Amino acid sequence: MSPRRLPLTWVQRSLLAGLVVAVVWSLWAVPPTSLGARLVRDVVVFVCVPVALALVHGRDLGWRVDRRTIRNTVVLALFVTPFYVVGSSLPTIRAYYPMWATDTTLTAFLPHAVAQFVVAAAAEVYYRGLLCVGIRELGPKSVFISPVVYAAHHVHKPPVELLLSAPTDVLFGAVDYHSESILPSVVAHGAGLALLDWLVLHPPLIPTPVVVRWLSWLPLPV
Repeated sequence: MSPRRLPLTWVQRSLLAGLVVAVVWSLWAVPPTSLGARLVRDVVVFVCVPVALALVHGRDLGWRVDRRTIRNTVVLALFVTPFYVVGSSLPTIRAYYPMWATDTTLTAFLPHAVAQFVVAAAAEVYYRGLLCVGIRELGPKSVFISPVVYAAHHVHKPPVELLLSAPTDVLFGAVDYHSESILPSVVAHGAGLALLDWLVLHPPLIPTPVVVRWLSWLPLPV
């Protein structure tokens, strides 16, 4: 007699799906210079799969929009803005961004910013939706799952950004967890990337030597 199979819980299915999505995303190579190809891959893998799983199980990945969510969205966006401003002055960040070619003409930059916002939003559906808000029955520890996956997916980023990715991910997850919505991290991530690109395309607001001096204590290139 074969042993009785125990059905997987929603959390177990989410984590298993999250692992599959992480592997598929890593194996689906796209041209690094093509924002369009990146957008297609991320929407298919990061949005379609988690949303389909949630719909089948009648689960919510964090679509709530209410007064608390909007307040938390504004607060998080304001909190991270100075980090984007300071980061835009760093040599390693200015060498890496924009990740996809654009310029300061509005006809070029606005479509670029919109497409990049969609890429960021897709990432948040996966990292903060499926792997945080969607499994909130785990309690506050759910905010510590996505930072590990995010770091593995972004080891090619500038060292200073990779260093900050873990605490940033925990912060984003904590705000989304409290809000029961991914809206705060979607706005902070998507709008933040657009702001960072715009700043990098212009002379630094804070002189680069000043920021480098501020961060000279870090044991990595800035």
